[in-house]
Amino acid sequence: MRSIWNGAISFGLVSIPIKLVNATESHSISFRQVHTEDNGRIRYRKFCELEDREVAQSEIGKGYEDADGTIVPITDEDLSHLPIPTARTIEIVAFVPADRIDPLQMDAAYYLAASGAPAAKPYILLREALKRSHKVAIAKYALRGRERLGMLRVVGDAIAMHGLLWPDEVRAPEGVAPDADVTVRDKELDLADALMDTLGEVDLADLHDEYREALEEVIAAKASGEAPPEAPEPAAGGKVLDLMAALEKSVRAAKESRGEGAEAATGAEAAEVTPLSGKKAASGTRKTAARQPTAGKSTAQQPAAGKAAAKKTAARKVVAKRAAAKKTAGADAAGTGTAGAGAGAKKAAGANSAAKKAAAKKTASARRRSA
Repeated sequence: MRSIWNGAISFGLVSIPIKLVNATESHSISFRQVHTEDNGRIRYRKFCELEDREVAQSEIGKGYEDADGTIVPITDEDLSHLPIPTARTIEIVAFVPADRIDPLQMDAAYYLAASGAPAAKPYILLREALKRSHKVAIAKYALRGRERLGMLRVVGDAIAMHGLLWPDEVRAPEGVAPDADVTVRDKELDLADALMDTLGEVDLADLHDEYREALEEVIAAKASGEAPPEAPEPAAGGKVLDLMAALEKSVRAAKESRGEGAEAATGAEAAEVTPLSGKKAASGTRKTAARQPTAGKSTAQQPAAGKAAAKKTAARKVVAKRAAAKKTAGADAAGTGTAGAGAGAKKAAGANSAAKKAAAKKTASARRRSA
C-alpha cells in the first residue's frame, strides 16, 4: 500500500516514525460524461481568466480569495512552515474509553505503518499499551492543509487511525425525531424484541454490494450486444394500518425464512378447513389435519426456492380431499334417498292391497243380500 503521509507519532517523549496509508478502498463503478450523439468524451479544460488560455496542471497553485476579491497566493512551502506542532506529527493528547467516541464523529480510516527498524520497538509498545488499557488514543494531526482530530486503536497487529470530526462539526438532532405524543405498549416492544431475536446476527463479511453486481451485469450485457437483464417485480407494498399485525407478520416471515415455526403456520392453515358433514367427511377432515403438519415440516426442510411449490402441492391435496369428501357425502345422501323411496313404494303397495281386499268383501256381501 502506498503511503500518503510521512511523519511521527508523539507519545510523551517517545517519537515513533510512521507512514500513513489508506485503510479503505472504494469499489464503486465510475461513469464518464459523454456526448449522447456520438459517445465522445466530455472534458473540462482549465483556463486562466487573465490570459484566456488553457493551463497545465504544473502551472496551477493555491490561493486564498480575500473579501475584496484579492487573491493571496499560498505555496506548499508556506504550508510546511505552519506554526503548529502537528504539521508532521500525530500528537497524542489523551487516552479515553472507546465508548466515549460518538460514531457520528468517525471519518476516514488509515493504517499507521512503522517507518524503519528503529520504529518497531516504540510502535509495539504503544500497541500493547492500548491493548492492555482497553482504551483509544485521541490525537491531533495536520493533513491536506488543515489540522484534524484522530482516534488511534488496535486492529489485529496494527495501529489504525480514524479521522474524527471536530465536535462543533456534528449537528445536533434538533427537529429530527417525530414531534408527536405516542405511547408504545409493552406487547409491541415484546414483538419488536422477538423480531430482533429472530433476525439474529450477521457476519458482515457475508454482505456485499448487490447494486454494484447488478450494474456490472448490465454493463457486461450491453458490451456484448445483449439485452440487459430484466428488473425483478417490486414487492407489493401497502399501508401499515396495524403495527401489531405488521410486527406479528414480520416475526412469522422471519421464522419461516429461517426454517422455524413452519408447523405452527401449517396448523393455522389446517384450522381454517371447514369440517364436512357425515362420518366419512369427518374422517377425511381428521386425515387432512393430520397430514398438514407433515407437509409443513417438509416445507421447512426444503430450500427457499422449493417452498412455494411444496405449499402449492399441499394445497392441491387438501382441495382434492375436500372434493372426494363431498362426493362421498353426496353418494351417502343419494343412497339414503333411494332407500326412502323403496320404503315408500312398499307402503303404497300395502295400501293398494288392503283396498282391493276391502272392495272384494263389499262385493261378496252385496251378492249374498241379492241372493
